[in-house]
Amino acid sequence: MHVFYTPDLASNQYTLNEEESKHCSKVLRLGVGDVIHLIDGRGGLYQAQIIEVGRKNVQLKIIEQQLEFGKRNHYLHIAVAPTKNIDRLEWFLEKATEIGINEITPIICDRSERKIIKQERLEKVITSAVKQSLTAYHPKLNNATSFTDLMKSNLDGQKFIAHCLPGEKPYINQFTTQHQSYIVLIGPEGDFTPSEIDLALQNGYKGVTLGNTRLRTETAALTACFEVNYINR
Repeated sequence: MHVFYTPDLASNQYTLNEEESKHCSKVLRLGVGDVIHLIDGRGGLYQAQIIEVGRKNVQLKIIEQQLEFGKRNHYLHIAVAPTKNIDRLEWFLEKATEIGINEITPIICDRSERKIIKQERLEKVITSAVKQSLTAYHPKLNNATSFTDLMKSNLDGQKFIAHCLPGEKPYINQFTTQHQSYIVLIGPEGDFTPSEIDLALQNGYKGVTLGNTRLRTETAALTACFEVNYINR
């Protein structure tokens, strides 16, 4: 199955951009009459037939559509500190997209070792995972923001902060109810500072644990993603 990401799809005919057209006609060697699949990132999955192959573009005609394809019964937003090794963050974005996530916010914390990310590169990682996993909803990647500014945001839903400070902390499934909106905070390699945890608790976040072992940032974020999706099966 050949899948293309077409976020600007708005009618029954569509022209692939130059890059996607080249991939379609030159790499995959598809031609007039062949059928491909399109994903618009808003829940639409389409079958389209190639009706014309030009030097720089491929013309398509929509022949079948499914709206709200694979729509989830909950909304998951994970705010995660970018990892020092950016490959690890990219790995999380890829796997979380495959498992199911709606929104990601990179957060810059007091102990963050990486404070700058390349938004365009991360978007491409997500888009590639969307096509690979046949996910009709493209996760939203927000601009990096400071932990303090995130606390000022008026975010709705059940709110959690996963941290490693000693004390009684329930597992995330002990706090959650099904079919809701959730936001989970995941800190940097050195964890959140005590003052950051206090600030989150003051803003309605509940402290939770993700297990008895110390997890890398990207592993903790993916664990939270899996937990929430499992709860909502």
